[in-house]
Amino acid sequence: MAKFHGRVGFGETVEVTPGVFTDTIVEYAFYGDVLQNRRSIRQTENLNKDFSVGNSISIVANAYARGNFFAIRYVEWAGELWTVTDVEVHLPRLVLQLGEVYNGPTVGAAVTP
Repeated sequence: MAKFHGRVGFGETVEVTPGVFTDTIVEYAFYGDVLQNRRSIRQTENLNKDFSVGNSISIVANAYARGNFFAIRYVEWAGELWTVTDVEVHLPRLVLQLGEVYNGPTVGAAVTP
């Protein structure tokens, strides 16, 4: 089993102006294990094929992650940001299922817990 160390991005939806909402991102660094390591390429109607991974990463969750697991947006893994598609709670760990490349809002630097 491979080891994991990387940033996890949490999003909080904030109303900027009446009727306009945006995600504010906070990042924390976590340690854990890579449980599954796989990829898939799907043929779609797009010009380029859709590339995604089906990796499962188990992180050791701190108090913030345990209380805000529903707000996890992405994980930094293999030099790229990946969308978290599913979170399983197995305290004291969270198992994160990764999907496609993340293209949403980010923050500049990670915060260490």
